[in-house]
Amino acid sequence: MEPDSSAARFPRLRLRGPATSLVELPWEQPLADWSADGLAFRELPVGPSRHLVRFLVADGVLYALKELPLEAGRSEYEVLLRLETAGLPAVRAAGIAESPERNSSTLVTAYLAHSLQYRRLLMRLPGGPTRHRERLLDAMAFLLVDLHRNGVYWGDCSLANTLFRRDGDKIQAYLVDAETSEIHPALSDGQRAYDVEILVENVAFGLADLAAMQGGGDPDEAIDAAERVRDRYNAVWIELHDEPILPPGDRQAIRARVRRLNDLGYSVDISIDPGAPAGGVRLKMSVTTRRFHVRELERRTKIRALEGQARLLLNDLNEYAAWLGWHAGHPISEEEAAERWLRDVYRPTLASIASAVGPGRDLVQAYCDVLEQKWYLSEQEGRDVGLLRAIEAYLELGAPAPEQTADVPEANVALDLERIGDEDLDSA
Repeated sequence: MEPDSSAARFPRLRLRGPATSLVELPWEQPLADWSADGLAFRELPVGPSRHLVRFLVADGVLYALKELPLEAGRSEYEVLLRLETAGLPAVRAAGIAESPERNSSTLVTAYLAHSLQYRRLLMRLPGGPTRHRERLLDAMAFLLVDLHRNGVYWGDCSLANTLFRRDGDKIQAYLVDAETSEIHPALSDGQRAYDVEILVENVAFGLADLAAMQGGGDPDEAIDAAERVRDRYNAVWIELHDEPILPPGDRQAIRARVRRLNDLGYSVDISIDPGAPAGGVRLKMSVTTRRFHVRELERRTKIRALEGQARLLLNDLNEYAAWLGWHAGHPISEEEAAERWLRDVYRPTLASIASAVGPGRDLVQAYCDVLEQKWYLSEQEGRDVGLLRAIEAYLELGAPAPEQTADVPEANVALDLERIGDEDLDSA
């Protein structure tokens, strides 16, 4: 009996890790033809897309499936794998199905936990400039700096192609769409400038479009805001790559420069070249990925966190260590301070807020929210109100996060609408 030539052939399929459970999906069919019978599709808001994107929950994991031309899919899959290997902020490639007969591929990525799209975040804010919008745009600048430092040309940097996740008192941006991305040993100044120009144009368009949806807005203001992203990008790039000439023996200047880079989140190795003009020394920096506080927190406490979260937690730990030393009348060792902070402060706080926060959200970020609530109340009252008061206030507000729909008066929330949380799969 001859095989049915009209039957769709099963594609070449690559699935990674937990996504191997997706093997039974109807990969031989176009994505648009997949029946919802027996499949847990979810409707999520997405920005403009050239390709069909569908969201599917399998074994408790939310996946994004995107159908696109064969070579484009192969290229994006390989780029995402390289970004993951380099530890860069991007969605994780979970697999790809390749169908040469249809010149088609279906790319599978794991939806980024605890993330939001820019529209969902900024629609909660008043139109025009706010400190929260500026933090989001700062995150875009840092993301592009990190990509360019690793030889990644994005090619389509935009708000719509980015997801955002709350990171302590800041925001972390993640690359979502790598269809136009290229990876090189290094980028030329021209490549970087062109990528930044694309960023500025796309961000200006995104902000203007959002302002129109909110019933107004000044297009010139959107352009000015986008230009500030370019300014921020350039400032960070210069800070990372400048090689200042310093007077011999000026160790304070060296320490200050290292501290500035550490404050930005970068770990630094230094090299001092004594052959600079006029008897000076040239300071060269070898800067690694933006995980300085992450590594320090994990070394001292074994807690795994994002960079901004780690910075807040280390500040809290160091503040507690100073109080212990003052109370004891002598310095406390780093090891003892960390052990007592974990035992007496961090873990009891998590236990106090865990039930209100719920299982679907980032508990480390919730602890950071409590610290921000403490700062907010202390600023209001002109004194340190203490952690217990901050916990009580945070719980009275219902442990707020952006995925909650209840209106919370802005004056009562330390982070107000900057609170960015994850999407609850059960309600997606």
